Amino acid sequence: MLKLQQRVTNRLRETRIAAGLSQGELAQSAGITRQALYAVEKDQYLPGTEVALQLAHALGASVEDLFSLNHGREILEAELPADHSGVLKSTRVKLATVGNRLVAKPVTELGDVLSYTISADALILGTTSRRKRSVYVQLLKSQKDVESQIVVAGCDPAIYLAGEHVRQQAGSASVVGWNMTSLAALRALKRGDVHVAGIHMRDPRSGEYNLPFLKKYFQRQTVTVVRFATWQEGLLLKEGNPKDVRGLEDLARPDVRMVNREKGAGARLLLDHLLSRHRIPTQTVRGYGTMASSQIGLGRYISEGKADVGIGAQAVAQLYNFDFIPLQEERYDLVIPTAYLDSHPGMKNFLDTLATRRFQREIEALGGYDAKESGKVIREG
Repeated sequence: MLKLQQRVTNRLRETRIAAGLSQGELAQSAGITRQALYAVEKDQYLPGTEVALQLAHALGASVEDLFSLNHGREILEAELPADHSGVLKSTRVKLATVGNRLVAKPVTELGDVLSYTISADALILGTTSRRKRSVYVQLLKSQKDVESQIVVAGCDPAIYLAGEHVRQQAGSASVVGWNMTSLAALRALKRGDVHVAGIHMRDPRSGEYNLPFLKKYFQRQTVTVVRFATWQEGLLLKEGNPKDVRGLEDLARPDVRMVNREKGAGARLLLDHLLSRHRIPTQTVRGYGTMASSQIGLGRYISEGKADVGIGAQAVAQLYNFDFIPLQEERYDLVIPTAYLDSHPGMKNFLDTLATRRFQREIEALGGYDAKESGKVIREG
């Protein structure tokens, strides 16, 4: 992570107004566009030496009169993830140093509850003119703390529990979960947006979990696969099962509404596989097109009466006190570029934590998890 500069106090606008000049007049005198001047005055980007000198000359001032350094937190240049929607709803971001890139994830994109419970690493000050999705951020934490963070993309909320255990054992090291489907997690890992992808994807042809998908996405990159946990995946039903759902065939009933997961989610892959096996057309399933963006969100749909059934983990059923009909055992694995095992300062602590009986007992207490193989290397890269 490279330090860009210290925070700058920008007095350009007030100096221009005091000189009685419009934006257009100053821009013409300084030899820049009005749009560029507007961006500088709004702190959307910081001018280079030549432009700063031109502005100072046009105003009869020194560069120091227009721009001066404050000695606060560092300002860095970061990059928004490739899957960012393009609309910033907040300036609060989590940061990740992935390879030689600093990636900034808006906290609002981590989920409704997490927006209020997870502290930000930095604030976005504005966009840069260097690259697409490039922004200036001001650190709220030390640079060392940011560099020690491990970002795990995936859908299992238990990763936050793992993060808490890592903090207890390793001090400044921490784990941050970015909620997304298994397929999206693999793509984020391949792009270099995250350190780890958590996936549970069953290959319908071989019946094997996760490893067949790595051949498609990581042909040229060496990765190591570590078991996080196994769990029961099944039908989540409101307590008492008021619609008397007994199995997958009941999803075709007109009085049963389901809530689905997005394409690329392990639960969605399981649903599509089972519907195909039972020869149930998706168009006959009421609510097939209703999407929840997370396992917790799926549970919330059912608990609020917006749906009668969905496919999810047994731990979610226990959280919401749902009835549960098991369908199959899922294996949730962590995919890690092998180079990070040695190069990332917190990775060893993270993997060691997964193998502790203390962590395994707590995750099993969530219900539906089998953590006896947590931390076990499934495939070495």
